[in-house]
Amino acid sequence: MKPNLAIYIHWPFCKSKCPYCDFNSHVTNSVNHEQWRKSYLKEISYFEDDIKQHNISSIFFGGGTPTLMEPETAESIISHLQTITNFNNDIEITLEGNPTSVEADKLENFKLAGVNRVSLGVQSLNASDLKFLGREHSSLEAIKAVETAQRIFDNYSFDLIYARPEQTLKDWETELTQALKIAGNHLSLYQLTIEKGTRFFSDYSKGAFKIPDEDLAADFYLLTREIMEAHGMPAYEVSNHAKPGFESRHNMSYWHYDDYLGIGPGAHGRITKNGNKHAMMMSHKPEIWLDNVAKNNHSIQTDMLLDMDNVKDELVMMGLRVREGISRKRFVNIIGCDIEEAIPSAKIDKLRTNHLIELDEVGLRCTDKGMLLVNFIAAELL
Repeated sequence: MKPNLAIYIHWPFCKSKCPYCDFNSHVTNSVNHEQWRKSYLKEISYFEDDIKQHNISSIFFGGGTPTLMEPETAESIISHLQTITNFNNDIEITLEGNPTSVEADKLENFKLAGVNRVSLGVQSLNASDLKFLGREHSSLEAIKAVETAQRIFDNYSFDLIYARPEQTLKDWETELTQALKIAGNHLSLYQLTIEKGTRFFSDYSKGAFKIPDEDLAADFYLLTREIMEAHGMPAYEVSNHAKPGFESRHNMSYWHYDDYLGIGPGAHGRITKNGNKHAMMMSHKPEIWLDNVAKNNHSIQTDMLLDMDNVKDELVMMGLRVREGISRKRFVNIIGCDIEEAIPSAKIDKLRTNHLIELDEVGLRCTDKGMLLVNFIAAELL
């Protein structure tokens, strides 16, 4: 039986650069859509032999702002992949987008192109915070876009950012309660983080604004989990909440450490070849990616063979992020030995004593308390 493969397609363009965003996104006034469409198909074709070894479980159009691409581009990519290998019967094909009215008007055409799930970057339902976050839509526009997605798609999600400057726990409870009235079966809820290379990093360093301290940030996180649990959408990952059965299959491929292929500028991939895991990354800049694909049919910048220590580290870092953790069976299948053989017992015992992790016959996972410190825990174990 062929293993599953998740496909990620990176669309690198946005209307404007959000001040908190450190993704590979670029602002441009014009895009040659035909050139980009052909280039995506070229790079996919270059990986045809690898793709054929798998069944495709999910396709994810991320960015950037993929709703700015032409629906014909998405349709061409989906159709081309179907000629290469089998799609799982329950394949999930997700499109990210912003909830502006212009982009929302295109959702019907994206569904006709084969997309069956959308994820909208709402980020806030508060007008002043939308302005602070650099968003181009209003709260009313966001609500209408979500309602449009609800009408067109059975499966939709949207993002919100919390723990914003001057936001109180009561403010967030009110906003999240409002969001749940229009939510479907999935929500992504992220704490505001200050990333290097962003405008927020510069502004924050200069004291232009403050964010909640660690204790208050923890209170925001715990309140979020409590509210979402009460609404039947528990956290299945640190920042993602869903009704059972509506977890993002594409993102679960990352967290389960399944194979995934990244296509487009700056896209990453993990592909198993001859039993060995390869870490790949495409050229970052859009113009360089286009040029390399035209010349070489691909734009691979790095292709690194991971040794077993690298694989173990990535498996643990990704797997601890999900509520279910890392199953013993998956660990043995990937690493070749049991968890206790790969991770020193002293490290495990220390974290168990502090009630940060659990290890039993099923596998290794963070406790609810540990989920607040998942990056620290991964570093301690590795």
